[in-house]
Amino acid sequence: MKILIDKFIPYIEGRLEPYAKVEYLLPSDFTAESVKDADALIVRTRTKCNQELLEGSKVKFVATATIGIDHIDQIWCKANGITVSNAPGCNAPAVAQYVWSSLLRRDVRAGRDKIGVVGCGHVGSIVADWGRRLGYEVFVSDPPRQRAGITDSYLELSELLEKCNVVTIHTPLTYKGEFPTYHLFNEESLQKMRPGALLINAARGEVVDNEALLSILKKGDISAIIDTWEGEPEINRQLLELVDIATPHIAGYSEEGKRRGTRMAIESLERYFGITIDKTGLTEAYQPPAEINRQAIEDSYDALTDSKMLKAAPKDFEKFRSEYNFRKEPQQ
Repeated sequence: MKILIDKFIPYIEGRLEPYAKVEYLLPSDFTAESVKDADALIVRTRTKCNQELLEGSKVKFVATATIGIDHIDQIWCKANGITVSNAPGCNAPAVAQYVWSSLLRRDVRAGRDKIGVVGCGHVGSIVADWGRRLGYEVFVSDPPRQRAGITDSYLELSELLEKCNVVTIHTPLTYKGEFPTYHLFNEESLQKMRPGALLINAARGEVVDNEALLSILKKGDISAIIDTWEGEPEINRQLLELVDIATPHIAGYSEEGKRRGTRMAIESLERYFGITIDKTGLTEAYQPPAEINRQAIEDSYDALTDSKMLKAAPKDFEKFRSEYNFRKEPQQ
């Protein structure tokens, strides 16, 4: 069996070699030619797994060591007998760390500031849980979960934007269906935000219309913290300069999150091929801590350090991601 693995997936090298011929490739080296005789791929978001890449290949299994799965054409894969797996929730605590360490450092106060969480899946639910346990009033907008009858403080997006002076986005990127999220935050919705409100995007860049955000930031009506961008790695330089904190899609880049993602990719491969692989040292699923420690979150990470690097050298966006020194999640 032959398995191709993105070389930037950490903590995986040497684990699959007892069972397969393994090659580690740069994201740009996943081509129709290189994958044609592979049985399985383990990738990240930079590899577009679609008909162009996979047609005519032997590939029957694709795992992504990420929460996001919009880089994989699931419909085409299913129609062509290719099993697809992702790592839901693997880096959710790290994104919550990114959001809350940034907010606490900005003196966002319980009892004064209202937090709006847009998308309450693996990531958004932890962001909301930490906020409530820290004493904040938290509102959630998530139409699919509301439709499914999952209990929470749900609001329509327009109502949430009117109520909350902090809005943090945690939706997947979807283009079709009843609740598409592509450009969910466009000129119309951004103008509904409260004067002086703060927008955080640590979901997918295309959920926010970056040109519309640039226009409203120029007016000084709101402020923004942006980790995910349209057009990555070629991001809008004007927008980069105007946001308060600008980071290179690393909100989920904790050591524990990467170990979880690698573990989940390996576990999905185990299930598909019926083998048992050494997972020593790979972090298991997140368990909510007994307490949420405000100081531990604030001290665990300062996004301004990463922001200063990106603003000084935006051309190195991809280099910052691939060489990122994974941070530790807060020890609650």
